[in-house]
Amino acid sequence: MTTPTDLPTMQETTYDVDGKKIFVAETGDGPPVVMLHGGGPGASGVSNYVRNIARLAERYRVIVPDMPGYGRSSKGVDGADPFGYLSGLIRGLLDELGLEKVHLVGNSYGGACALRLALDAPHRVDRMLLMGPAGAGTTRAVPTRGMKSLLSYYTGDGPSRLKLETFIRNYLVFNAASVPDSAIEDRYQASIDPEVIASPPAKLPSGPGALRTLWKSDFTRDPRLSRLSVPTLVLWGAEDKVNRPSGARMLADRMPNCDLYLVANTGHWVQFERADLFNRICSDFLAGHR
Repeated sequence: MTTPTDLPTMQETTYDVDGKKIFVAETGDGPPVVMLHGGGPGASGVSNYVRNIARLAERYRVIVPDMPGYGRSSKGVDGADPFGYLSGLIRGLLDELGLEKVHLVGNSYGGACALRLALDAPHRVDRMLLMGPAGAGTTRAVPTRGMKSLLSYYTGDGPSRLKLETFIRNYLVFNAASVPDSAIEDRYQASIDPEVIASPPAKLPSGPGALRTLWKSDFTRDPRLSRLSVPTLVLWGAEDKVNRPSGARMLADRMPNCDLYLVANTGHWVQFERADLFNRICSDFLAGHR
C-alpha cells in the first residue's frame, strides 16, 4: 500500500482565481485529473490523496488543489450556496491552468463540488469519479453521527485534538488503526489555523436562508441530474458513517451514465482505506475501461 513516503516530487503553485488564492500541487504527465478533497477539519489536497497520487501519476497529470477554505488556499466559503461557490472557483482554476476539459475525482465535500461543476458546466468534465459525495439526499434525514461530529468541531468548547481523533477514528474510517497518529496531529495543527477558526468552511447553514441552502445542496432534487451524460463512477464505503451509503443508489438511479461500486468493510475514506483497490479502479475507469 502506498504510504506518505512514496509521494513523488510535486510542483507547487498558488493561483489567483476571482480574488482568491488557490494552492495547487501537481505531478505526472498525461490526461489531466483534478482531485478534490473532503471537508473534514484540517483536510488538504495532498493529505487526502497521499496514498493515490504516485500511482495515478504513472498515467495522468495529477492536479491536487487545496479546496477554498482549507490548507494553503484562501479561507472563507459562501454559506448561501457553498457547492456553487466551490464549483465556480475550481472552474476558474481550470481557466488559469489553461485546461478546457478534465477528469474529476472528488471525495465527500470535494465530490459535491465535482458534481456541481459537472451540472453547471458538463462540457468541462470528461469523466468523473465520486467517493461518498455530499449532497446525495442528505437533507432528507437527520444528519449522521459522523456528520454531526464534523459540523460540531468548531462549536461548543472549540477544536481539540481529542475531538478530531474521535471524528477520524470513530467515523471517517472503518479500521481506526489504519490512520497513523502523525496524520491526526498534522490535521489537528491545520485545523487550528486562526483564519479557519474565524471562518470554518463546513458548517450547518442557519438563519432565514437555511432551508434554501439545504435545498441547493441536495443534488437529487436537481432536474439536471437526470440529463447529466458525463460518464460517472460512484465508489461508496458500505460502512460510511458520515454520508449514508443509500446516497449511492440515489445517484445511480437518477444519473443516466453512472456505475456504482459499494466497497465492503470500508468507511468514508475509500481512497485511503482501500488504496490499492481505488488506484486500480480509478486509473482504469479514467482510461475508459468500465
